[in-house]
Amino acid sequence: MQKNKIDIFQLILIFLGGIVLLFILAPLVGLFVNTEPSQFAETAQDSEVCSSIWLTIWTSIAMTLIFSIFAIPLSYILARKSFPLKGLVNGLIDLPIVIPHSAAGIAILGIVVKGTILSNLAKKIGFGFISAPAGIMLAMAFVSIPFLINSARDAFGGVPERLEKVAMTLGASPVRVFFTISLPLAWRGILSGLVMMWARGMSEFGAVVIIAYHPMITPVLIWERFTSYGLKYARPVAVLFITICLILFVILRILAKKKNYVETR
Repeated sequence: MQKNKIDIFQLILIFLGGIVLLFILAPLVGLFVNTEPSQFAETAQDSEVCSSIWLTIWTSIAMTLIFSIFAIPLSYILARKSFPLKGLVNGLIDLPIVIPHSAAGIAILGIVVKGTILSNLAKKIGFGFISAPAGIMLAMAFVSIPFLINSARDAFGGVPERLEKVAMTLGASPVRVFFTISLPLAWRGILSGLVMMWARGMSEFGAVVIIAYHPMITPVLIWERFTSYGLKYARPVAVLFITICLILFVILRILAKKKNYVETR
């Protein structure tokens, strides 16, 4: 009798979980089914679409690598150190996830418009933010960096602190301990955070469109074609972009698992 109750409960769980999976898959399947192969092929040869996808890919990768230089050390500090207002800092990190992304774009615009300190500094170096790849990367990073910080913080938190202390008692410097013990042991979580940050940045629309409508990244191009020409012209672009995103995401996941497998042998 007890076994029957457990089986019923498991069936209920499977049914509820299946509804969630159906909710995720149904729109994507419908998108692909309603796109004719000829439309897909034509879109893949569209120079504007190809340029947009390439811009989206390289800016999202670049911003992930650049901002990881700052995010990973912060994550380590949050995992290892206690300091006043630490809870507030953790809350501020999650703020970009909570606020509307169009509002985030307006907030970022306020610090990069002409005449601001950041804008003047960029101008002296030789680049700008408004309608430029640098602005796209800034918007992408703002909305996606919490994923890396939170993942890396949890990863560092999972590294036994006693290993770091033992290494220091044996004469290792804090820098050496970080790069030879903390970072390698936390790498799996950090890599997961990097992938999620990159993926979230690639899909950003609201913050980017405020700062850099042109040059168009693919999410902005999809919206522009939908509002200008309708669903028929926007759908193939969406299908092509989703296909490329899925391929890249799967490749990164496979490489991450392969790396973890080699390290655990």
